[in-house]
Amino acid sequence: MTKVLVVDDDFMVAKLHSRFVSAMDGFTVVGVAHNGAEALRAAESSRPDLVLLDIYLPDMDGISVLRELRAAEQRDATRTGVDVLFITAARDAGVVRSALRAGALHYLIKPFNQAALQEQLRHVASLRTRLAGLGEARQEDVDQIFGTRPPGSRELPKGLAPHTSDLVERTLRAHPEGLSATECADAGALSRVSARRYLEYFTDTGRAEVTLRYGGTGRPERRYRWIN
Repeated sequence: MTKVLVVDDDFMVAKLHSRFVSAMDGFTVVGVAHNGAEALRAAESSRPDLVLLDIYLPDMDGISVLRELRAAEQRDATRTGVDVLFITAARDAGVVRSALRAGALHYLIKPFNQAALQEQLRHVASLRTRLAGLGEARQEDVDQIFGTRPPGSRELPKGLAPHTSDLVERTLRAHPEGLSATECADAGALSRVSARRYLEYFTDTGRAEVTLRYGGTGRPERRYRWIN
Protein backbone atom coordinates (compact mmCIF):
# COMPACT_ATOMS: atom_id res chain seq x y z
CA MET A 1 0.00 0.00 0.00
CA THR A 2 1.40 3.39 -1.05
CA LYS A 3 0.86 6.06 1.62
CA VAL A 4 0.06 9.50 0.21
CA LEU A 5 0.21 12.96 1.76
CA VAL A 6 -1.89 15.60 -0.06
CA VAL A 7 -0.69 19.22 0.20
CA ASP A 8 -2.78 22.07 -1.23
CA ASP A 9 -3.80 25.41 0.26
CA ASP A 10 -7.31 25.10 -1.22
CA PHE A 11 -9.37 22.91 1.11
CA MET A 12 -11.78 21.80 -1.62
CA VAL A 13 -8.98 20.95 -4.06
CA ALA A 14 -7.17 18.95 -1.37
CA LYS A 15 -10.40 17.07 -0.66
CA LEU A 16 -10.91 16.36 -4.36
CA HIS A 17 -7.37 15.08 -4.86
CA SER A 18 -7.70 12.93 -1.75
CA ARG A 19 -10.82 11.38 -3.23
CA PHE A 20 -9.01 10.67 -6.51
CA VAL A 21 -6.20 8.95 -4.60
CA SER A 22 -8.55 6.92 -2.40
CA ALA A 23 -10.34 5.60 -5.50
CA MET A 24 -7.11 3.88 -6.60
CA ASP A 25 -6.32 0.34 -5.48
CA GLY A 26 -3.04 0.20 -3.60
CA PHE A 27 -3.08 3.85 -2.44
CA THR A 28 -4.23 5.38 0.83
CA VAL A 29 -4.28 9.00 2.03
CA VAL A 30 -2.42 9.28 5.35
CA GLY A 31 -2.62 13.05 5.72
CA VAL A 32 -3.73 16.37 4.27
CA ALA A 33 -1.89 19.67 4.73
CA HIS A 34 -2.70 23.21 3.61
CA ASN A 35 0.65 24.96 4.04
CA GLY A 36 4.33 24.11 4.06
CA ALA A 37 4.77 23.87 7.83
CA GLU A 38 1.80 21.50 8.11
CA ALA A 39 3.21 19.44 5.24
CA LEU A 40 6.58 19.01 6.96
CA ARG A 41 4.96 18.06 10.28
CA ALA A 42 2.64 15.59 8.53
CA ALA A 43 5.57 14.05 6.63
CA GLU A 44 7.44 13.61 9.92
CA SER A 45 4.50 11.93 11.67
CA SER A 46 2.95 9.85 8.89
CA ARG A 47 6.08 9.00 6.85
CA PRO A 48 4.33 8.95 3.45
CA ASP A 49 5.70 7.21 0.39
CA LEU A 50 4.39 9.93 -1.94
CA VAL A 51 3.56 13.62 -1.49
CA LEU A 52 1.18 15.40 -3.88
CA LEU A 53 2.58 18.90 -3.47
CA ASP A 54 1.35 22.29 -4.67
CA ILE A 55 3.87 25.00 -5.57
CA TYR A 56 1.81 27.92 -4.26
CA LEU A 57 1.48 27.66 -0.48
CA PRO A 58 0.80 30.54 1.95
CA ASP A 59 3.97 30.23 4.05
CA MET A 60 6.59 28.78 1.67
CA ASP A 61 6.67 27.49 -1.88
CA GLY A 62 6.50 23.80 -2.70
CA ILE A 63 10.10 23.72 -3.95
CA SER A 64 11.26 24.80 -0.49
CA VAL A 65 9.08 22.11 1.10
CA LEU A 66 10.69 19.47 -1.11
CA ARG A 67 14.18 20.69 -0.21
CA GLU A 68 13.28 20.52 3.49
CA LEU A 69 12.05 16.97 3.03
CA ARG A 70 15.32 15.98 1.37
CA ALA A 71 17.32 17.68 4.12
CA ALA A 72 15.34 15.79 6.77
CA GLU A 73 16.17 12.52 5.02
CA GLN A 74 19.85 13.41 5.17
CA ARG A 75 19.64 14.12 8.90
CA ASP A 76 17.65 11.00 9.80
CA ALA A 77 18.85 7.67 8.43
CA THR A 78 15.60 5.96 9.49
CA ARG A 79 13.60 8.01 7.00
CA THR A 80 13.25 6.40 3.60
CA GLY A 81 13.18 8.63 0.54
CA VAL A 82 9.75 10.08 -0.25
CA ASP A 83 8.60 10.61 -3.83
CA VAL A 84 7.08 13.99 -4.70
CA LEU A 85 4.61 14.71 -7.48
CA PHE A 86 3.94 18.41 -7.98
CA ILE A 87 0.32 19.27 -8.77
CA THR A 88 0.18 22.97 -9.50
CA ALA A 89 -0.96 25.79 -11.74
CA ALA A 90 2.63 27.06 -12.01
CA ARG A 91 3.62 26.98 -15.69
CA ASP A 92 6.87 28.95 -15.62
CA ALA A 93 9.69 26.90 -17.12
CA GLY A 94 12.07 28.08 -14.40
CA VAL A 95 9.77 26.61 -11.75
CA VAL A 96 9.63 23.32 -13.64
CA ARG A 97 13.45 23.23 -13.80
CA SER A 98 13.67 23.96 -10.07
CA ALA A 99 11.23 21.16 -9.32
CA LEU A 100 13.24 18.73 -11.42
CA ARG A 101 16.55 19.73 -9.83
CA ALA A 102 15.07 19.49 -6.34
CA GLY A 103 14.18 15.86 -7.01
CA ALA A 104 10.52 15.83 -8.04
CA LEU A 105 9.26 12.62 -9.60
CA HIS A 106 6.85 14.41 -11.94
CA TYR A 107 4.95 17.66 -12.47
CA LEU A 108 1.23 17.77 -13.23
CA ILE A 109 -0.26 21.12 -14.31
CA LYS A 110 -3.72 22.16 -13.11
CA PRO A 111 -6.43 21.84 -14.17
CA PHE A 112 -6.43 18.12 -14.78
CA ASN A 113 -9.00 15.36 -14.48
CA GLN A 114 -9.13 12.26 -12.35
CA ALA A 115 -7.75 10.05 -15.12
CA ALA A 116 -4.61 12.22 -15.50
CA LEU A 117 -3.78 12.04 -11.79
CA GLN A 118 -4.51 8.35 -11.56
CA GLU A 119 -2.26 7.69 -14.56
CA GLN A 120 0.58 9.36 -12.66
CA LEU A 121 -0.23 7.28 -9.59
CA ARG A 122 -0.03 4.13 -11.70
CA HIS A 123 3.36 5.35 -12.90
CA VAL A 124 4.51 5.75 -9.29
CA ALA A 125 3.30 2.26 -8.43
CA SER A 126 5.07 0.83 -11.48
CA LEU A 127 8.34 2.54 -10.55
CA ARG A 128 8.15 1.36 -6.95
CA THR A 129 7.47 -2.22 -8.05
CA ARG A 130 10.28 -2.17 -10.60
CA LEU A 131 12.82 -0.71 -8.17
CA ALA A 132 11.81 -3.12 -5.41
CA GLY A 133 12.42 -6.06 -7.72
CA LEU A 134 15.80 -4.91 -9.04
CA GLY A 135 19.08 -6.23 -7.74
CA GLU A 136 21.46 -4.93 -10.38
CA ALA A 137 19.98 -2.56 -12.95
CA ARG A 138 20.50 -2.99 -16.67
CA GLN A 139 20.57 0.04 -18.95
CA GLU A 140 17.10 -0.79 -20.28
CA ASP A 141 15.82 -0.82 -16.68
CA VAL A 142 17.34 2.60 -16.07
CA ASP A 143 15.88 3.95 -19.33
CA GLN A 144 12.40 2.83 -18.33
CA ILE A 145 12.70 4.15 -14.76
CA PHE A 146 13.86 7.57 -15.92
CA GLY A 147 11.44 7.64 -18.85
CA THR A 148 14.20 7.91 -21.45
CA ARG A 149 14.77 5.90 -24.60
CA PRO A 150 18.08 4.97 -26.21
CA PRO A 151 19.12 6.48 -29.57
CA GLY A 152 17.26 4.95 -32.49
CA SER A 153 14.20 3.93 -30.48
CA ARG A 154 10.77 5.10 -31.55
CA GLU A 155 9.77 8.47 -30.12
CA LEU A 156 6.25 8.64 -28.77
CA PRO A 157 3.91 11.28 -30.20
CA LYS A 158 3.07 14.27 -28.04
CA GLY A 159 0.54 13.34 -25.35
CA LEU A 160 1.61 9.69 -25.03
CA ALA A 161 3.60 8.64 -21.97
CA PRO A 162 6.35 5.97 -21.99
CA HIS A 163 5.11 4.20 -18.85
CA THR A 164 1.56 3.92 -20.21
CA SER A 165 2.91 2.77 -23.56
CA ASP A 166 4.86 0.03 -21.75
CA LEU A 167 1.72 -0.95 -19.80
CA VAL A 168 -0.41 -1.31 -22.93
CA GLU A 169 2.37 -3.22 -24.69
CA ARG A 170 2.66 -5.68 -21.77
CA THR A 171 -1.11 -6.08 -21.73
CA LEU A 172 -1.22 -6.88 -25.45
CA ARG A 173 1.69 -9.30 -25.21
CA ALA A 174 -0.08 -11.10 -22.37
CA HIS A 175 -3.14 -11.67 -24.59
CA PRO A 176 -1.88 -13.08 -27.89
CA GLU A 177 -5.45 -13.84 -28.94
CA GLY A 178 -6.09 -10.10 -29.13
CA LEU A 179 -8.05 -7.53 -27.15
CA SER A 180 -10.62 -4.83 -27.77
CA ALA A 181 -9.92 -1.32 -26.46
CA THR A 182 -12.41 -1.93 -23.64
CA GLU A 183 -10.77 -5.21 -22.64
CA CYS A 184 -7.32 -3.61 -22.76
CA ALA A 185 -8.54 -0.70 -20.61
CA ASP A 186 -10.00 -3.10 -18.03
CA ALA A 187 -6.84 -5.24 -17.93
CA GLY A 188 -4.53 -2.23 -17.57
CA ALA A 189 -6.79 -0.12 -15.31
CA LEU A 190 -6.91 2.64 -17.94
CA SER A 191 -9.72 4.65 -19.45
CA ARG A 192 -11.04 3.22 -22.73
CA VAL A 193 -10.13 6.44 -24.57
CA SER A 194 -6.54 6.29 -23.31
CA ALA A 195 -6.17 2.59 -24.17
CA ARG A 196 -7.56 3.19 -27.66
CA ARG A 197 -5.00 5.96 -28.35
CA TYR A 198 -2.07 3.68 -27.53
CA LEU A 199 -3.56 0.73 -29.42
CA GLU A 200 -4.03 2.87 -32.53
CA TYR A 201 -0.46 4.19 -32.15
CA PHE A 202 0.90 0.63 -32.06
CA THR A 203 -1.21 -0.23 -35.11
CA ASP A 204 0.02 2.83 -37.02
CA THR A 205 3.66 1.97 -36.25
CA GLY A 206 3.30 -1.66 -37.29
CA ARG A 207 3.71 -3.27 -33.88
CA ALA A 208 0.09 -4.34 -33.58
CA GLU A 209 -2.56 -5.34 -36.06
CA VAL A 210 -6.28 -4.71 -35.94
CA THR A 211 -9.08 -6.97 -37.08
CA LEU A 212 -12.81 -6.33 -37.17
CA ARG A 213 -15.26 -8.57 -35.37
CA TYR A 214 -18.77 -8.28 -36.75
CA GLY A 215 -21.74 -8.84 -34.48
CA GLY A 216 -25.43 -8.89 -35.11
CA THR A 217 -25.99 -5.12 -35.09
CA GLY A 218 -24.05 -1.91 -34.87
CA ARG A 219 -20.47 -1.12 -35.78
CA PRO A 220 -17.89 -3.94 -35.87
CA GLU A 221 -15.59 -4.29 -32.87
CA ARG A 222 -11.92 -3.44 -33.41
CA ARG A 223 -9.59 -6.04 -31.88
CA TYR A 224 -5.84 -5.54 -31.50
CA ARG A 225 -3.03 -8.09 -31.45
CA TRP A 226 0.69 -7.55 -30.81
CA ILE A 227 2.78 -8.75 -33.76
CA ASN A 228 6.37 -7.72 -32.88
